[in-house]
Amino acid sequence: MRTILYTGKGGVGKTSVAAATALKAAKAGKKVLVMSTDPAHSLSDAFDAKVGPEPKEMATGLFAQEMDQGAMLEEYWAEIREYMTALYEWQGTDSLTAEELAMLPGMDELFGLLMVRRHYDEGLYDALILDAAPTGETLRLLSLPEQISWYVEKIFPVQRRAAKVVRPFARRARVSSLPPLPEDSFFGALQRLYEAIIGVEEILTDRENASVRLVANAEKMVIAEARRAYTYLNLYDYPVDAVVVNRLLPESVKDPYFDKWREAQGRHLDSIEEAFSPVPIFTARLFEREMFGLEALERLGEDVFGKEDALSVFFRGTTHEIVKSDGGYEVVLNLPLVEKGSVDLSKKGTELLVRVGGYRRNVLLPDSMVRLRAAGAKMEGDKIRVRLSDDRT
Repeated sequence: MRTILYTGKGGVGKTSVAAATALKAAKAGKKVLVMSTDPAHSLSDAFDAKVGPEPKEMATGLFAQEMDQGAMLEEYWAEIREYMTALYEWQGTDSLTAEELAMLPGMDELFGLLMVRRHYDEGLYDALILDAAPTGETLRLLSLPEQISWYVEKIFPVQRRAAKVVRPFARRARVSSLPPLPEDSFFGALQRLYEAIIGVEEILTDRENASVRLVANAEKMVIAEARRAYTYLNLYDYPVDAVVVNRLLPESVKDPYFDKWREAQGRHLDSIEEAFSPVPIFTARLFEREMFGLEALERLGEDVFGKEDALSVFFRGTTHEIVKSDGGYEVVLNLPLVEKGSVDLSKKGTELLVRVGGYRRNVLLPDSMVRLRAAGAKMEGDKIRVRLSDDRT
């Protein structure tokens, strides 16, 4: 099953682009589900029709779903919530507040993503289009497997064995000052949740069938967030196959009032191409009306993709990768067809600027690399390796 996840800064139009992608694919004969994992659902607004918690056919071959996380909560979180609520109550929290605290921030988005695995296993659709939460929330979710794997693999088994040993003594002692100890069902639920999260990660990092697409506007702050998202998606191995720049002023708008706006959009579009090359950049114009309803979404899909298959994998691989090397790191840039020439390097904070002849690449690095300096570079075939070293060494 082809899986495409759309994300971007809030308000850039990612829901409309996701719905338009699904509609274009359905009109090409595919059976497609577009699903919102964002708690602030907007698919109903995009289709100008009610979308519910179960897949609903919006047009021939096109289904839409706005996640109701209740069923997933019961499946993966009920036993965990029960123990956490008891633990908060033991600490003196009232029952209602304890139940609220047991629902950790971001759980709605997490359970929305877990539905991806269910649809993947059922295999009812040719493609699944995900309208994900804004980039900040989505990045936190996509990095979750990496963040919790060490705990689950190393600490979790030790805690489970310790609880199994101590629990009988604690029950017999009935000491009120001791916190409630988790039952085996709690650890089993944690294990099932972890395995489900890993299953979603495996689906979304499958470069043959899955892609992330970034939706942006030609605006400074939006581009900065898209670049940061791209950096961290690369870091966690989620493949980005396209960037969609939405709401560009069309050439037909001639009013001088918009001249400065058009000029700024042109500069920003250049910076987008510089930052994301060779990832394909698709564009959509600013339409004369709000883009809701099937007719408008069809126009938007045609504007973005033209004659292209909206479900194609437009780019495979990464524009750059970061590898550990002696005394620091190397940023390996893929620069096919670039002729060898003098290399100019500069780095400010987490921004690395590389020029090779007439080619320019501006790379945003992870925040942890702010202390590193650019210490040199060398060309190897169609790659350039930029050395980063620690100022303290």
